[in-house]
Amino acid sequence: MLGAAVVMVTLFRRLGLGATLGYIVGGAIIGPFVLGLVGNAENIMSISEFGIALLLFIVGLELNPSRLWRLRRDIFGLGITQVVTCGIALSALVHYALGFTIEASIAIGFSLSLSSTAQVLPMLRSTGELHKPHGERAFSVLLLQDISIVPLLTLVAALSRAPADPNAPGGLTLALYTVAAIVGLILAGRFLINPFFRIIGRLGERELFVVAALFTVVGAAALMSMLGLSTALGAFIAGVMLAESPYRHELESDVEPFRSILLGFFFLSVGMMLDLGVIASRPMTVLLVALGIIVVKGIIITGLGRAFGLKPFGALRLGLLLSQAGEFGFVLLAAAMGAQLVANEAVSLFGAVITLTMASTPFLMMLIDRLEARQESKGEREGPEKAPDRKVIVVGYGRFGQTVSQMLMAKKIGVTLIDKDADMIDRAGEFGFKVYYGNGTHLDLLRTAGAEQARAILYCCDKQDITKEALESVAEAFPQAALMVRSFDRLHSLELDGVDLAFCIRELFESAVLMGKAALTELGFSEDEARKVEAAYRQRDSERLERQSETGDMHAAKDRMFTENDSMSEDEASEAAEKPA
Repeated sequence: MLGAAVVMVTLFRRLGLGATLGYIVGGAIIGPFVLGLVGNAENIMSISEFGIALLLFIVGLELNPSRLWRLRRDIFGLGITQVVTCGIALSALVHYALGFTIEASIAIGFSLSLSSTAQVLPMLRSTGELHKPHGERAFSVLLLQDISIVPLLTLVAALSRAPADPNAPGGLTLALYTVAAIVGLILAGRFLINPFFRIIGRLGERELFVVAALFTVVGAAALMSMLGLSTALGAFIAGVMLAESPYRHELESDVEPFRSILLGFFFLSVGMMLDLGVIASRPMTVLLVALGIIVVKGIIITGLGRAFGLKPFGALRLGLLLSQAGEFGFVLLAAAMGAQLVANEAVSLFGAVITLTMASTPFLMMLIDRLEARQESKGEREGPEKAPDRKVIVVGYGRFGQTVSQMLMAKKIGVTLIDKDADMIDRAGEFGFKVYYGNGTHLDLLRTAGAEQARAILYCCDKQDITKEALESVAEAFPQAALMVRSFDRLHSLELDGVDLAFCIRELFESAVLMGKAALTELGFSEDEARKVEAAYRQRDSERLERQSETGDMHAAKDRMFTENDSMSEDEASEAAEKPA
């Protein structure tokens, strides 16, 4: 399995098709229906589903209760509307097009209405789109879909033709279990988990921290599993409860390797379960049903995106991003088979359909990227295909990038300018500057711009475009080029910690220091005294940033901040006086 992952993911990455499709194809090749090298796909999937739990735990760490409250309209408004409308539309499609009974059609239709959390969230995180308008709405819908597993399983049980299980909890009982489990996890996070990590943090044992992080995720997931609820939802709540913890960054870095491996194994198992015999026996049926799901969900979700305030391309991107059926469809289909609503052959058929829709998503996102680029460029703005190879690539030609590039040009250093703001490109052209259109975090575009020969790549663009994942990919692909970054603020600088950067500065830091220095001289202090204060502040701020980076705690070294009760000492002034201006 690891060998298939290495070979196929590398190949599909090189082809620009994404890791997910590589895992699925790799699983299909080594699975029982092709080479037969690996079996027991169901058992592997049951273990690797912890990858989904770990993914949602990490997403929870990036949120906090206040942001969740801000997204409540999208979660409960857009999310519920999407599940209900897509469920009804797909149920009708299955009933009238394929001839299933009403009960079976409802079970299948609502199974297909759920999208793939395991596929969509990593895509959004890797491209830095999770915090953009369409990314936040996609996350809101996926979170509601996770919650909806409980009522949908209850719906399948209510439609069941199998004899009733006297020990199974009723729908009201499951709902009460859900509320009680969420409240319990919130209380545990506040009064047990956070104090628990403070104790471990003081011990300084790295291995113990990793164990404690995994224990938290698996414990929350196990609690939900015992109650018959969504394990991923439990892990997500655990993450949210630790979102404001000073150890958030360390927790994320500890859990991330396990998340990557297990999520990769999950998609390998999806490919292994792909019954190619079913596809071979009814290829047109599988293809047309998959196409029908993508079209129906794409149209409905695009319309809902527009209704909830997205711009046309943002709504279309949301619709295509969530147009696939997802991993929870396998869970609901298995429940429907146990309830004697569908036969095993139908489960195999729709399993192949779900897998095919998931495989289509990378291609759909490539399509929307090209459509959006064509629309924004209006056929007049060139990409960097014909740009000459130069020593420096500057990504972002706003107020910051203009200053940086002109200083380089002052010494006759060739600079390739890249921006994705069409209006900015036009305005730069009025002043005689050639700015190429494109997203400067995409590796293929950077290669086209000559990044393999560049000595430096300077990122002067907005925060949402400069993610840690994107910079790590650029650093790995072009190791000879020095990476320089304009970060947004202190938090953004800490987020980029660990990336091999030659230079990183907060965008307003220098101007704020200069104004503070000017204010001191205006108030009567000498230029020399103001310079001492500047040097002392820079030293203290550097110490704070280093300590915050080491601990992941924003309150670390807060005693190094100047306050009315802690002004600059004589010793500090003398030390600052010895430093060069």
